[in-house]
Amino acid sequence: MQLMATVYGVEILPKGKIHYFAENGEDIKPNDLVLVMTEFGMDVGKVLFGPREMSIEQVGSELKPIIRKLTQEDLAVHEQNLKDAQEALKICKEKVKEHQLPMKLLHARYMFDRSRLVFFFSSETRVDFRELVKDLARIFKTRIELRQVGVRDEMRFFGGLGLCGLPTCCSTFLREFDSITLKHAKCQQLMINTAKISGACRRLLCCLLYEYDFYAKELEGIPSEGETVVYEDKKYKVQTVDVFRQRLSLVSEDGQMIYVPFSYFRGEKNAPSG
Repeated sequence: MQLMATVYGVEILPKGKIHYFAENGEDIKPNDLVLVMTEFGMDVGKVLFGPREMSIEQVGSELKPIIRKLTQEDLAVHEQNLKDAQEALKICKEKVKEHQLPMKLLHARYMFDRSRLVFFFSSETRVDFRELVKDLARIFKTRIELRQVGVRDEMRFFGGLGLCGLPTCCSTFLREFDSITLKHAKCQQLMINTAKISGACRRLLCCLLYEYDFYAKELEGIPSEGETVVYEDKKYKVQTVDVFRQRLSLVSEDGQMIYVPFSYFRGEKNAPSG
């Protein structure tokens, strides 16, 4: 029997990962700002959904309750923290220039109680920022944390348009990133031109995953292009594989072309040729 809990899905960073917190008895609705305890300290998040019954296994982490919905006093503190974090980001950028560090600052965030100031950055190389941290700690009189993120996370902070002309998935609705390889593109019969299947982050498009499961399922047990098959005791070479028409075009050594449905290769041997 699965253990269940009533939880809320909470966004800490804009468009970031969804974190789960248990109900605390308050009447909390989507878009409410709430105070929560994260692994980094007390922080403010926005409720995306809930209350919702979920298994402890689905939540996948230690489930802590929401501390409280933000009061007017809390909201004033939060807004001041956001304002001060923007100023801190400007100062940090100046310090990065002074130290000539190869890093791009993306975002700054104070914990609610100002026990920690976190700077998010991206870099293509390893960065020794120990002296920078000392300078920042001296200026802001709090614990400083510099957190490096990947290039796809960088796009999440800045946003932009994808090759499709729409806002990038990572800056609108995509909360977590999965591994994407050329295998996903090949399975969908896309031309392997990395420039055309890469996003603004210079990584393979996240949307290559969206239809991959469909193609993988439909092509299971189906010969690939260029493969030699035997149909009605005659050898043919697979010329094309048409997922949507559910058929293959086969060419024999003497140039005869026929069309054979996928069903033939799935065991239904009475498939007609065209």
